[in-house]
Amino acid sequence: MADFITLGEIMLRLRTNAHERFFQSPNFEATFGGGEANVAVALANYGLDAAFVTALPDNDIGEACIREIRSFGVDTSMIRRSGSRIGIYFLETGSNQRASKVIYDRANSSIAECGAGDFNWSEIYKGAKWLHITGITPALSQSAADMSMEAVKAAKEHGVTVSCDFNFRGKLWKYGKTAPEVMTDLVKYVDIGIANEEDCQKSLGITADIDVESGKLDTTKYEALSMRMMEIFPNLSVMAITLRESHSADRNGWSACLRDDSGFHLSKHYELTDIVDRVGGGDSFASGLIAGLNLYSDRADALNFAVAASALKHTISGDFNRVSRDEVIKLMDGDGSGRVQR
Repeated sequence: MADFITLGEIMLRLRTNAHERFFQSPNFEATFGGGEANVAVALANYGLDAAFVTALPDNDIGEACIREIRSFGVDTSMIRRSGSRIGIYFLETGSNQRASKVIYDRANSSIAECGAGDFNWSEIYKGAKWLHITGITPALSQSAADMSMEAVKAAKEHGVTVSCDFNFRGKLWKYGKTAPEVMTDLVKYVDIGIANEEDCQKSLGITADIDVESGKLDTTKYEALSMRMMEIFPNLSVMAITLRESHSADRNGWSACLRDDSGFHLSKHYELTDIVDRVGGGDSFASGLIAGLNLYSDRADALNFAVAASALKHTISGDFNRVSRDEVIKLMDGDGSGRVQR
């Protein structure tokens, strides 16, 4: 069995060509993607033993999706074949002052119909040391929330470290529960918390006096937010928060902070001046942090690995972060010139 397990939904991703509006032309680029699958792919690219757990329909689309994930070296043997559909999301890529737009068509997907008892966690966690989950899966349905809670509880029973990206998706919480009602209980079983400021506020109801609209960030407020998070959830050994300065759709400032028992750490800062695709940027940070925490003894190094990895993701089209460990380390060490390598 794999060392690193991720649990969640993977979708068919349909993106408009270049920076076109929806149906400006009749063509869409079809790929696959989803938070937890993105993490599994990146971990495998870094040479770590990763498996992805989900449910997919037993049809040609589900089979194509599994082939794609497996091509990166991710273990797909624990994927459940059930249900009748794979979720879809439509992406319109913004430019300059026009923001990107996502429309979901994922109701009643295979994983959304799964619930407690549908996966054998004792078998899945054999030899595993890490589970990664996000706030997206519990937002899909009550049964998916029950499954997510069962997964994190079983992980703790088996001595498996749990990381969670608190991802808030307002378009998904439609089954009668609010995000804080569900996520507050789930996060009690989490060791490594990952979020942006919106996730902390809207997924967990933690208030923070933070303005992200101005394009300038006050890191002292993030320091206070990380401290508040660990006071409310003393089970957290690490709380990491991404810091995105959105100047436009094409230009962002990118960095992150981390709090652990040794104090508060700020990462290196990157100016992303020609963004190719920012979807999956948070997932690339999460996978970079998981890898960094397992590759480096120094938490500051782990944080800088994560930020470098996610900076590189913004240069790559598609959900998956198709970079190697060596490429991340090279940028982390200061080589960001972009010169041709011969």
